[in-house]
Amino acid sequence: MRRLVSSGRRLGTLLGLVGLCLLLWILTPHFLTVSNLVNVLEQTSINAVIALGMTFVIISGGIDLSVGSLLALAGVVLATLLHAGVPPPLAAAAALATGFLFGALNGLAITLGRLPPFIATLGMMSIARGCALVFTEGRPISGFDDGFRTVATARVAGIPAPVLVTIVVYGLGQFVLSRTRFGRYTYAMGGNEEATRLSGVNVRLHKTVVYGVSGLASAIAAILLTARLNSAQPIAGIMYELDAIAATVIGGTSLMGGEGTLMGTLIGALIMGVLRNGLNLLGVSSFLQQIVIGLVIVTAALVDTTLKSRKA
Repeated sequence: MRRLVSSGRRLGTLLGLVGLCLLLWILTPHFLTVSNLVNVLEQTSINAVIALGMTFVIISGGIDLSVGSLLALAGVVLATLLHAGVPPPLAAAAALATGFLFGALNGLAITLGRLPPFIATLGMMSIARGCALVFTEGRPISGFDDGFRTVATARVAGIPAPVLVTIVVYGLGQFVLSRTRFGRYTYAMGGNEEATRLSGVNVRLHKTVVYGVSGLASAIAAILLTARLNSAQPIAGIMYELDAIAATVIGGTSLMGGEGTLMGTLIGALIMGVLRNGLNLLGVSSFLQQIVIGLVIVTAALVDTTLKSRKA
């Protein structure tokens, strides 16, 4: 029954994406063009990767408000090492390690420090952003070799490299979430953490790793963003947590934990990307866009709460 409801929600989300595309096609002829659709996919890739990590966290029963700041910090680490002459693979590995480490620190604050996820990640949001600003003295780091920038500029059969990276990341994430013990424990922790602990699962370890995965996803997004902009900025990623949470919730992941799919999150991220692109094409101001995005989040949360109450 639960799988049937979940499949129904994913189908409803997919139909919503199709309906939104058709509406924007009617409102503006510039939307349904190959170049614009490719642009939407490329722009969505950043939020989609971050939302993958957010999905793991929310399924486990938590929340991560630090993803945008971790993106900025990982990007700064990456750019600094590249400017120092470190080979791109090693610099990227250091950025990934930074994201995972700071994400794991979130997990430790929650599991060992017994802080609520909201407070722990809110504090990390400020700490990571402050580290990025102090490290760069508030200045962006720009100008990288073309070899590194191919991560964002290359195309394979007309498909942008960031889109291909997103597909690979989601493939790996789907395998971990649906085919491994860690994935099963992630769902179990969100469904009933105490029962999971009593069944012999090391909840502290697995929850810490879940937040590490979220930080790792932010670091992957940082690599894509830095290569695309040819710059790493300590103020990058502001409000990215909002888009990631929105994509996750729109995709059907329950804010109460224990339910959700990466496929739904990917569709949710596409809805967010299409919505922003369409509003830009229609000339809607960025201020009004924030209102629209906020309403979308509230509506998705209300749908989730209503479905939960009906199950009960």
